[in-house]
Amino acid sequence: MSSISLKNVTKAYGNDVVISNLNLEIQDGSFTVLVGASGCGKTTTLRMITGLETVTAGDIYLDNDRVNDIAPGKRDISMVFQNYALYPTMTVEENIEFGLVNKKIAKEERKRRIKEVSEIVGLTEYLNRKPANLSGGQRQRVALARAMVKEPRVFMMDEPLSNLDAKLRAQMRVELINMHKRMGTTFVYVTHDQVEAMSMADDIVLMDKGKIIQQSSPKELYHNPNCIFTAQFIGSPQTNVINGYLPNQMKLGIRPEKIKLTGDNGLESIHIPGQVQTKEMLGSEIIYSILTKYGTLMCKTDVDVEDGASLTVSVPYENMYLFDKNGKRIAFDQDKKDAVSASFGA
Repeated sequence: MSSISLKNVTKAYGNDVVISNLNLEIQDGSFTVLVGASGCGKTTTLRMITGLETVTAGDIYLDNDRVNDIAPGKRDISMVFQNYALYPTMTVEENIEFGLVNKKIAKEERKRRIKEVSEIVGLTEYLNRKPANLSGGQRQRVALARAMVKEPRVFMMDEPLSNLDAKLRAQMRVELINMHKRMGTTFVYVTHDQVEAMSMADDIVLMDKGKIIQQSSPKELYHNPNCIFTAQFIGSPQTNVINGYLPNQMKLGIRPEKIKLTGDNGLESIHIPGQVQTKEMLGSEIIYSILTKYGTLMCKTDVDVEDGASLTVSVPYENMYLFDKNGKRIAFDQDKKDAVSASFGA
């Protein structure tokens, strides 16, 4: 296992700077997920750690070892990509074993490792099959096993589940969580999917435009976003932001699942009249868009009301976020509460 440190790391392609002065700490043994929209710099960051991309400026450390000038194959990092890149003429066992043969690992040790990882990822009965005779999920397990069998210091994954269907992605997320618990190795995982990030990580690094917006646990990221970008990236539907009704250009953030479709919920709240514009049934939950004089609010609840119904929703003060004019989170003290109350006629 290893910790990872990026210190003042910059990556540029000519005059195009994609990562600027990045500082990142990844704890030994953690399951860290880099998440963000396409082009935010997460994959470039991963590739610099592995050595597949050179660093323009700054330093990268595995534990206390500076690895900027160490070749990718000597960093003791295993990586799994979106593309499984399996050898079609080799059996599952041969695919898993290939890297160990290149590293000149003794035959008995190779057999021991293959047996162990095959049991972990559920491939024991498929060792003699060719990749063409496997399902997508099974091929992904082979790619994972091939990386695991090397017993690396760090295990890195670049959107490894993106080619799987929704049901299989959910299953593989559970398997990866269990795999991390059994191995105890440092996992670094890249995805654009917030569900993958929130469900698997113990530490999330949210990135945008080559910068870290917030790094924290999934729980902290959801409950205490440090800015509008974080509040709206995490959660679906995204956080409602009401702008233009508070003093000093402050903005009010409300998660859809915190809006109550009843005027009285027993909590100190603001109350907003509106009309249901759309209604999306999602089984146990319903998503509404509600037209109000403050704009359209998205609401997620299990309460069923008629499409087109007029109603008054309530939002408890304890479930609000307040942001300054630049979108940075600010404290919701009594003065701010009074301002919200006065602005929304609570």
